[in-house]
Amino acid sequence: MTASVNTNPGVMTAKELTRRILAKEELLILDVRNESDFNDWKIEGERVDIVNIPYFDLLDGVDEALARLPEGKEVLVVCAKEGSSQFVAEQLAEAGRTGVSYLEGGMKSWSEHLEPVQIAELNGGGALYQFVRIGKGCLSYMVVSGGEAAVIDTPRMTGILESFAGEQGAVVKHTLDTHLHADHISGGKALAERTGAAYWLPPKDAEEVTFSYERLEEGRKINVGSTTIAIEPVYSPGHTIGSTSLIIDGKYLLTGDILFVESIGRPDLAGQAEDWVDDLRSTLYSRYKGLSEDLIVLPAHFGKISELGEDGKVMARLADLFRHNPGLNIQDEESFRRTVTENLPPQPHAYQEIRQANMGKIHPTEEEQREMEIGPNRCAVHDK
Repeated sequence: MTASVNTNPGVMTAKELTRRILAKEELLILDVRNESDFNDWKIEGERVDIVNIPYFDLLDGVDEALARLPEGKEVLVVCAKEGSSQFVAEQLAEAGRTGVSYLEGGMKSWSEHLEPVQIAELNGGGALYQFVRIGKGCLSYMVVSGGEAAVIDTPRMTGILESFAGEQGAVVKHTLDTHLHADHISGGKALAERTGAAYWLPPKDAEEVTFSYERLEEGRKINVGSTTIAIEPVYSPGHTIGSTSLIIDGKYLLTGDILFVESIGRPDLAGQAEDWVDDLRSTLYSRYKGLSEDLIVLPAHFGKISELGEDGKVMARLADLFRHNPGLNIQDEESFRRTVTENLPPQPHAYQEIRQANMGKIHPTEEEQREMEIGPNRCAVHDK
């Protein structure tokens, strides 16, 4: 009697995919989205090989996919929401291809996954965590100290952060946005309302918001927990007029969208590029120069997979960025102006609507918010 062969494909979660990419494991991906969607935004990794064949080209058979996918490698099939990739994965398995799986929840799940990484232990038993939204390139942070937590640049998936704080024995007491975001829906106000926390926003970015907030501005130090971890705001305009950096525990510089590991922030997402160029240059070349070069820079985004370091951490010493970051090494002011205003990457998807949502002027549904956030963040000058 011949044993039956299991032709059911496997299922890979966004968390497992993230783990494999951060571990630099080899992976072969078949992306069955339309070519334009694929070219706009795709899964990337140091050892990821990816093939794009649109779903509609595989409806009558998967021979083309079998011909283009090297033998002997695991294959992960990816689509926008899951259904198309499941169908193609099943067809590949039925055709005899082994080691086939599909991404649970598709690219939408990939866009929403948050991976917590501990950056450091802080004074008095506290800790600083970075939440890597690897599919979107967004970074959020949590300071935990003495039973309290502060969340910085909160994504809309607030339940994950609230649960994580609880696991650390902490209650969320503060949520902060370094600026009015244009690439993703902020969950800062919603998380504050649900937990009774204070919501902090730079007042110069809040002139059109429809809700109350605490003024995040230089000189208003925020303390977290009984062991008193200090969050010190540093006014740093340029990406927006209100952009405010945060120094945590005297050692870590959260730069928002002003300074990244391999690039600098763009000044055009509120339609004020020419007006804000001088602010951006002043922040990067003067204000940050006055800070300790030993500060560890923790940005709100990353644009390239190469910016992910050990365990997925996105961080660098300020001194190293002054040496190696191209955006910090443009000495001629006119050249700097051209760099940050001309030939920029495409603006983030639905960025105007996202800004309106973050002001409280529109109230999109959960599904509408997902659609608004689809795609990369594109907040950096060099993210092309």
